Amino acid sequence: MTIDPEKERARLSEFYASKTDEELADIATHAHELTDVAREALRSEMGTRQLSPPAVEGPQGNQEKLDFRDLVTIRSFWGLLEAEMAKGLLDSAGIESFLFDDNMVRMDWFNANALGGVKLRVDAENVDAANRILEETAEGADADTDSEGAESTS
Repeated sequence: MTIDPEKERARLSEFYASKTDEELADIATHAHELTDVAREALRSEMGTRQLSPPAVEGPQGNQEKLDFRDLVTIRSFWGLLEAEMAKGLLDSAGIESFLFDDNMVRMDWFNANALGGVKLRVDAENVDAANRILEETAEGADADTDSEGAESTS
């Protein structure tokens, strides 16, 4: 059985019209539990009555902001240890970073080849800063390795 959206909208509009302002405000505090059609009918009725919806943050609260983050892959690592170290370096510098496919590689390291390695991702606005930190660290490690090699050959 399919519900006709127009009939449902009309039914809900009539239902909400029969409610008091307080009852509508109470329903609006749980709007995250309603269907899209029900929320639309509720907003319409509240707009007709010139009621402002209550400022309540439901379980979805900040979810939209989190769901659509623009993450950019800045490095891929074949080894999980290197990926974790790079993530720790960025985290300690105050740059939020995420590892992708790390659990698949953790279960079976042969997966790294099929998945393209463990990917280190950051927010798009942090790409330059994250790359700079990782490159400075790599240059410092190379300089340490070169100086150790020179000392051992002397």
